[in-house]
Amino acid sequence: MSSKGKRKGNTQERKQEIEEKGRAMKEEKQIVIDVSHVSMQFRIAGEAAGSLKEFLIRALKRRSQSRSRILNALDDISFQAREGDVVGIIGTNGSGKSTLLKIISGALEPTGGTVAVDRSKVQLLTLGTGFDMELTAKENIYLNGALIGYSREYIDKKYDDIVAFAELEGFMGERMKNFSSGMVSRLGFAIATMRDTPEILILDEVLSVGDMFFRKKSEQRIQEMIHGGATVLIVTHSMDVILKNCNYAVWIEKGKMQMAGAVREVCEGYRKYQNGRKK
Repeated sequence: MSSKGKRKGNTQERKQEIEEKGRAMKEEKQIVIDVSHVSMQFRIAGEAAGSLKEFLIRALKRRSQSRSRILNALDDISFQAREGDVVGIIGTNGSGKSTLLKIISGALEPTGGTVAVDRSKVQLLTLGTGFDMELTAKENIYLNGALIGYSREYIDKKYDDIVAFAELEGFMGERMKNFSSGMVSRLGFAIATMRDTPEILILDEVLSVGDMFFRKKSEQRIQEMIHGGATVLIVTHSMDVILKNCNYAVWIEKGKMQMAGAVREVCEGYRKYQNGRKK
């Protein structure tokens, strides 16, 4: 064999060796999130009786005053995340992505299946949850921070940093109802991301806040949290965010698992689906 052929052979062997080592290292990493056959059903109330006469007719027919129907928000979802994984979850609006995150974080209990995760290590970041628009921005920092789990001492310590990051100096005495949606989003993001990086970080549509310059700053903040060693789940409508940050992707559509695996393959499948819907 020529020296050129030997070099080519050695390069291929080396590449194969690196890939095998990478697979072995991934297998050695501990599974920290194990979603197994998770389903979630909600009972949706139907129309109530519009009159006493209608109510009596229904009662005579042994029908309830208001019928209900079952909504299958999630149907048999399974995937795993290991230490250090950054998992992107994609799907159209109403596909059950946020419901899944709430189940993993412990905010909801599934009606079927199991989630194995140490919830003491989980931080779920959503924007604007718990704001009272009649209160001032300063009062909402303490209210929202308390709901997330910050102590008053911690908020006192981080207060100036939160205001500076949200770029709201001079507005903290204003009632939130007078804020624009962008100002509310910036404050929510600043509060939610002010704590130290947790071991498991769940991000629910937190990368689309503010103008272009603030989005760049918020993406940088999230990058710092991701590279702090956390296992991360990201829900976002931006496939660019998924492609840039994630090493695994899950596509859920109308509550059902469509694809899970390599990021580019899943994003390509989702892109084709979106293009098909537009035709």
